[in-house]
Amino acid sequence: MRLVNSLLDHTRRRPSDNRFAKRINRQCKWRRSKKIFEMDAASSFLASTAPFLPPRVSYTRKKFPVAAQPCPRFSLCLASAVSMAANTLRESEIELENQKFELLRAVTDTKRGLNATTDQRSGIEEALVTVESFDAGKPIDLDLLDGTWRLQYTSAPDVLVLLQSGSTLPFLEVDQIFQKFECGGQSSQGIVRNVVRWSIPRLLQEEEGAVLLVSAKFSVVSKRNIYLEFEEIAIQNINISDELQALLAPAILPRSFLNLQILQFIKSFKAQVPVRSPQRRSAGGLYYLSYLDRNMLLGRAVGGGGVFVFTRAQAFDG
Repeated sequence: MRLVNSLLDHTRRRPSDNRFAKRINRQCKWRRSKKIFEMDAASSFLASTAPFLPPRVSYTRKKFPVAAQPCPRFSLCLASAVSMAANTLRESEIELENQKFELLRAVTDTKRGLNATTDQRSGIEEALVTVESFDAGKPIDLDLLDGTWRLQYTSAPDVLVLLQSGSTLPFLEVDQIFQKFECGGQSSQGIVRNVVRWSIPRLLQEEEGAVLLVSAKFSVVSKRNIYLEFEEIAIQNINISDELQALLAPAILPRSFLNLQILQFIKSFKAQVPVRSPQRRSAGGLYYLSYLDRNMLLGRAVGGGGVFVFTRAQAFDG
């Protein structure tokens, strides 16, 4: 077409070549007419053969659902966040164990608080508050509380008086002090027994001569507070020394029935003094459990009754 247009322009500029331009126009018209004829012939042939052609079938590609693939960048960020959280938790646990160790080291040379100086008590209080901060606001777990706990330190005046008596009186020795909680499977109540092992030199066995048992019921009154209602004070599990046993029932002489009865009576002796009766209300008090995990228990007697540091101990009878 560009060639034709250029030729036409050339013929317009040169009138003497009109014969050549007419011949070019005739050739262009003939070519266009031939192309139109061929197209019409093809259309007529398709129209005449349409009834004999098979129907045209259209196929569509079935789309199957594809699981959404996470964004690689999002997966990387999520993994990094989980790793950071795990590292933070691990560091917090390590810091907690270090603070617990510092607390136990601070109370080691105080004889359960009896010989603690003012400066020592101040340092112990700071260490105790630090450990308490790791468990603040969490409700008490009675299943975790259930078991036997050994006293490591206290500032409670009533317990310090008992320790002082065992330290000054020649006829009394105070050994280990425990708290036994019986509350497994409970949700709001249980029993606590304060166990004091004591002895009388040369009359009772050392460390396990006898047991002073103070029993109380408790009920949970808030997330961390339990209310104690004391029920009974008892002296039991008396184990006389070998010297006293030899005096009451000599091994050389034949042991009479009376000697054996005396030994059996002493071993099975149990003195019970109830502190609760229908006529009077039981003595009690509020006890705040400030920290608890699988191997440490911290408590505070509400109303200025002192603080307590316990560690998990092996269970025993009595």
